[in-house]
Amino acid sequence: MKILALEFSSSERSAAVLAFESDGPSLLRGEAFESGPRAVGAFAMIDSALKQAQLEREQIECLAVGIGPGSYTGIRGAIALAQGWQLARGIHLLGISSVECIAAEARSQGLLGRIGVVVDAQRGEFYLAGYEILPDSLREVDPLRLATRDEVEACLQSGATLVGPEAVKWFPTGRLVLPRATTLASLAKERKDFLPGEKMEPIYLRETQFVKAPVPRKISFAP
Repeated sequence: MKILALEFSSSERSAAVLAFESDGPSLLRGEAFESGPRAVGAFAMIDSALKQAQLEREQIECLAVGIGPGSYTGIRGAIALAQGWQLARGIHLLGISSVECIAAEARSQGLLGRIGVVVDAQRGEFYLAGYEILPDSLREVDPLRLATRDEVEACLQSGATLVGPEAVKWFPTGRLVLPRATTLASLAKERKDFLPGEKMEPIYLRETQFVKAPVPRKISFAP
């Protein structure tokens, strides 16, 4: 299968291509990165990754998207791109947690033991999930949730290593670990839970709230 992975949930966006035979090892790989405004350069990154992997857009069979939590704008952009691609080419789509991607990336960097994946959720809160990492396995031990800073500190005090895109900014002993599209593609290789584009949504733990707009004022003009 030929997989294109998009990970736009952090300040460093990335795109990666992974091609493999169902009964063999990975054959082709390409990857491209970009930092900065999330509305610019997505297709340039994709084309760069495809060129490295010596593939054309039409050859992609599956598109995997990091669905957060993280940058809502970046994730929404990646989902919109995936939805359009599926409409045009009828490919498979996968939505994969960016937190799981961060944990898998931490394992690839040699981090072992108990880790807490922490992502800034704004409003003085954090997304937090706990994993147990062994050399050949990755297991979620604490499901993703919203947490206060004190709760994240308690996770740190329990012996966990904090990792994430901005872990160092908030917690001096944390480790900078970004979700990477190459890691996302490797996770996608083991997945078969494909979904239609209209079912793909960002991971967003807060309840959506709407404020009703006031009734428009009527302005009278003097004759």
